[in-house]
Amino acid sequence: MKCYFSPKEVGICDSMTWDQIDAMQDLIVHVLNPLREWYKKPITINSGFRTLEHNKAIGGALNSQHCDGTAIDLSTVADNKKLFEYIKENLTFDQLINEKNYSWIHVSFVTTRPNRKQVLVLP
Repeated sequence: MKCYFSPKEVGICDSMTWDQIDAMQDLIVHVLNPLREWYKKPITINSGFRTLEHNKAIGGALNSQHCDGTAIDLSTVADNKKLFEYIKENLTFDQLINEKNYSWIHVSFVTTRPNRKQVLVLP
């Protein structure tokens, strides 16, 4: 098993189970790849999978979908609002969050139940 360490949380191992890998692949196939195909410019993944330990260390939500491999946080140089609106209007998602006035976008996708298409704004 290989561990990957983020620069801010050195020493926390974010290795994934096969179920978490499958969940992340579903998110990539159903949300990230269609978004990248439409946008045609670089998109930065700011955060993907997190272990419970990692999530706690950064102050993440107690029930964060990042811990299941079903959520990513993403951003672009200047078009976060444009990406947010595209996802909202064109893609299937479970949760879409405008974080800190479009500083980044949180998006999740699940296969274990119907996706809620829940849209939130967090200050």
